[in-house]
Amino acid sequence: MTAQPVTIFDGHNDVLLRLHRRAGGDPVAAFLDGEDAGQLDFVKARKGGFAGGLFAIFVPPVRKKNADGTQAGLTTSDAPAVDLAEAQRVTFAMAALLLRIERESQGRVRICRNVADIEHCFANDTLAAVLHIEGAEAIDTNLDVLNVLHAAGLRSLGPVWSRPNAFGYGVPFRCPSSPDTGPGLTDLGKALVAECNRLRIMIDLSHLNEKGFWDVAALSNAPLIATHSNAHAISPHSRNLTDKQLAAIKESAGMVGVNYAVSFLRPDGKQDKDTPANLIVDHIAYLLDHLGEDGVGLGSDFDGAMIPAELGSAAGLQILVEAMEQRQFGKSLIEKVCFRNWLRVLGRTWQAN
Repeated sequence: MTAQPVTIFDGHNDVLLRLHRRAGGDPVAAFLDGEDAGQLDFVKARKGGFAGGLFAIFVPPVRKKNADGTQAGLTTSDAPAVDLAEAQRVTFAMAALLLRIERESQGRVRICRNVADIEHCFANDTLAAVLHIEGAEAIDTNLDVLNVLHAAGLRSLGPVWSRPNAFGYGVPFRCPSSPDTGPGLTDLGKALVAECNRLRIMIDLSHLNEKGFWDVAALSNAPLIATHSNAHAISPHSRNLTDKQLAAIKESAGMVGVNYAVSFLRPDGKQDKDTPANLIVDHIAYLLDHLGEDGVGLGSDFDGAMIPAELGSAAGLQILVEAMEQRQFGKSLIEKVCFRNWLRVLGRTWQAN
């Protein structure tokens, strides 16, 4: 194991959703003091070298009821639309959670709005949190809420989760499947891309279907970024990226954050916690071959997915670093994958923010 933990900046986690759903007790204290539940909190972050990342706000689907009152099964293709008022309620509640974490952390956590903020956090042993929205259901058709959230610190947004909304069509969870699963962005979705470009909000491609991906590629003047996706050539899951998509990301000087979700790692797409963590490195190596050493980072999906048991949580991140060392990744390349590439692409996307 590496004596001095390598700094990790992570492209995606869902800890705010876990805390929002937490039954009983103070969720902010649970995050700051650490707890047995979950894959990410301040204590686990410190143990594993997790120095910061994109903290997602996600409005979960409303589940239908069976005739007997029990909860019905739900797939992404039949997930009902989320009401705007409910989406805004949940979004503001999760944003408030992150603001409380920052306020009550006594300087241990800081919401970052530019790369200088992140670098300041790294230098001062402060956890760097970037506000991200996964699915734009809370954004109104005039995009007024987008501007309000930007003022509050929003710096990254995925137009869709894996369900349709007013902005476009998310890719469903299917394996094996092409990501070409339906229509692309709506006219409102194209307006959202333009406004994100104007505000210098990063656009996350991770849950868009292939047509939506190409719509963003044609419209956006920013690097193409998938914060938590993997290689379709290794795992033929609809959520993963084809070689053609990877070529477009490379051409834009963008990047991909490798997702630890076992179903996006495995060739068979199964949910199996005994999936070896070394499979994460297989995806990293493949993406490095297609994107170059400046185009690959990490995008864990902590608290949003089943990850390899060998890794366990953010506390086990240096196991992944050790696996890269065993593959003969040099120190410079490991640092690029672990944090430097994220700082590069965020700086280029945010520019003067």
